[in-house]
Amino acid sequence: MPAPDGLLVVDKPAGWTSHDVVGRTRRLCATRKVGHAGTLDPMATGVLVLGIGRATRLLTFLVGCDKDYTATIRLGQRTITDDAEGEVTASTAADGVTTEQLQAAVGRLTGDIQQVPSSVSAIKVKGERSYARVRAGEDVELPPRPVTVSRFDVLATRAGDVDGIPVLDVDVEVTVSSGTYVRALARDLGDTLGVGGHLTALRRTRVGAFTLDQAHDLESLGALGDPEQIPVTLLADAARAQFTVRELTDAETTAVGYGQRVDSAQEGRIDPVAAFAPDGRLVAMLDESGHKAKGHVVFAPAGS
Repeated sequence: MPAPDGLLVVDKPAGWTSHDVVGRTRRLCATRKVGHAGTLDPMATGVLVLGIGRATRLLTFLVGCDKDYTATIRLGQRTITDDAEGEVTASTAADGVTTEQLQAAVGRLTGDIQQVPSSVSAIKVKGERSYARVRAGEDVELPPRPVTVSRFDVLATRAGDVDGIPVLDVDVEVTVSSGTYVRALARDLGDTLGVGGHLTALRRTRVGAFTLDQAHDLESLGALGDPEQIPVTLLADAARAQFTVRELTDAETTAVGYGQRVDSAQEGRIDPVAAFAPDGRLVAMLDESGHKAKGHVVFAPAGS
């Protein structure tokens, strides 16, 4: 039997792509229906939220959640990828950067900002991934986009030397909105200080309500040997943990199950609402932005 429908939080190891983790999890859970709620670069580690079975339909709503990261930014070197995986394109001594200058630069990158994504991101440009165009030798300039950096804390700094150039490694914690590139924050911090910068380490510690405390490493999951023993957060529990909850009446449960609209509990709500039947089943994810609530997706069709 395959693993039950639900969300599985994996602590992604370094060197693995998110697709690698999905492929491994498909084998562990004995099902092809596995997806993830937001890519992590191969060098990054930490929280990767996976949907199993019907819970893959929840992933759309999780992609937009805010996220926490711990990271190390190296000031004094620029790279083509804005992280340690790319070749160094410029070096500038960073030994003159003061604590006051660093804090001021961090402050300018906190709050609602316009961020230019890294040119080696997966954003599509005329139907092709930006990173593919860069690797083909093209100069790609992506337009800035609004993002929110609600927390950008400096934890520690360490002076060092790389090939005779003084550098400054800065350990940080950030909380960012969906679509924010921490690599781009590293680049922009270095540019603001006039010395360049790139990311040398990145660990995602939270996606929405799901944290490292709930994460499992692939080795321990593989040791279970039984898909039914995979420690997923069941569909209904996962929805209750992350989303605004609405308890439906029996009549509303039937109507929503048939794809019919019901009165909104809070008209004008932007975020999706998890709607539950009186017996505790997750019936649907609702859009209550209008006077009548409509189903984004129905998990428990009437008569099923």
